[in-house]
Amino acid sequence: MTDKTTLLIENGRALLPGGDPHQGERCDILVENGAIEEIGTGLAARLAKDGIAVETLDATDRLIIPGFVNAHYHSHDTLAKGTMDETPLETWRLLALPPQYPKRSREEIRARTLIGALECLRSGMTTVQDMVTLYPFDPEHFEAVVEAYEEIGVRAVVALQYADIRGIETIPFWKEVFPAEYHPYLSTAAEPDKKIDQLAWFEENVLKHPKPGARVSWALGPSAPERCSRALIERTATLARTYGLPIFTHIYESKGMALQARLEYPEHGGSLIRRLEQEGLLGPRLNLAHSVWLLPDEIEILARTGTNVVINPLSNAKLKSGIPPIRALQDAGVSLALGCDNCSCSDAQNMFQAMKLFALMVHISDPDPGPDQAGRAFGAATAGGAHAIGRDDLGQIAPGARADLVLIDLKDPSYVPLNSATRQLVYTEGGRGVDTVLVDGRVVIRHGRLATMDQDALLDEVMAVVPKFREDFSVIAARVETLKPWIAEAHKRIWAADVGTNRLFTGR
Repeated sequence: MTDKTTLLIENGRALLPGGDPHQGERCDILVENGAIEEIGTGLAARLAKDGIAVETLDATDRLIIPGFVNAHYHSHDTLAKGTMDETPLETWRLLALPPQYPKRSREEIRARTLIGALECLRSGMTTVQDMVTLYPFDPEHFEAVVEAYEEIGVRAVVALQYADIRGIETIPFWKEVFPAEYHPYLSTAAEPDKKIDQLAWFEENVLKHPKPGARVSWALGPSAPERCSRALIERTATLARTYGLPIFTHIYESKGMALQARLEYPEHGGSLIRRLEQEGLLGPRLNLAHSVWLLPDEIEILARTGTNVVINPLSNAKLKSGIPPIRALQDAGVSLALGCDNCSCSDAQNMFQAMKLFALMVHISDPDPGPDQAGRAFGAATAGGAHAIGRDDLGQIAPGARADLVLIDLKDPSYVPLNSATRQLVYTEGGRGVDTVLVDGRVVIRHGRLATMDQDALLDEVMAVVPKFREDFSVIAARVETLKPWIAEAHKRIWAADVGTNRLFTGR
């Protein structure tokens, strides 16, 4: 099927805006050239009467939902799923992130992008926001990422992750605790690249050459405020305004990041939020991933400026980062999206896991009864993610929206009996029920299998690059093992400090 066709999805049960969240609405969905043209009943008979030939997709016993938007994801470590356990954030950075590794091959870049995209699609994600680190930067590696997304058929919002301050300068106590000979190894998510101005390259070679209607689009990815100078933040804000781009960055993921703000920005009251407001970055274009260690007054600033937050409950839990203030953000009116973050620390690109943990984190962090969280989690994974990337034509099933849709098998035991589609999606489903996935009205996953590429050949591509990755990971893991005494000392000092709140509940 090509994009320029008419597709009729017949006799499904859809979760429509303002509709029944528990039983859905029995309907047909007419798709024209990748967009939803009409939603109603009896459309097949009417089209036949009018002599209009259409391709049909039988949705009997299927729940139709908007495709999920994975609003915070990194394709650069998809080969590292299952490699780590009991690894706090600052240690994990030394094991998983590209600045620790030798330059990768183009083949590995392509393979890791494809396997990550396949996992996302199989979990009902039709859009990924890939904040990808390519270090050292190579234009061919960027091309490999884009080509992989175009070939597999997922919608991707690609942002190169960049910084101009070295990682060792941004983590409390590292410079003083680690012996000087180990300082070159203390990197983080993105490091300054002396050989190229990555942001200038991105503007000149990508942003100035738009491709209207393409499923791959762009965002800006300053790694984190403490890793970016004022000049780099201001360049980012200018580019976002000039080209109409969303911005994604990390903030307050761990207590160490909050402590760094308290120590380094006294002129802003120890607040990265106040710093970013003064530098002109806050606003509806900006998306703050994690936001675990926010203070109440900072939440008020985000609400006032219309700044968005992307919650990543899986990685926050596994990396011991803490429980984000989801309920407080909701009460303040901050728009929330959901992400599945890195494969090496989530370890799954599975939006059902993320939605469930999102809801449960609210349950265990606020003793008072509040609003139902299933609908809010589902909203963050759909409309909230669409808002984050600046696409009001995604994340909902409505006329005019793009036909990014997921068909869930209602005969799966997870939905028998069907008491509440929304609650069972969030609390019961694990991904097994995803049957068919469409992006722009094109079937990308059919009956659980990839429809746009040879899935077995894709897996062979991935396995061909795994031995080299494992070899390099073993060398890096051995090096980090030698660093553990100093890692532990810095960790202990961070946790002994007071940052004005506690997001990790230790019982002491």
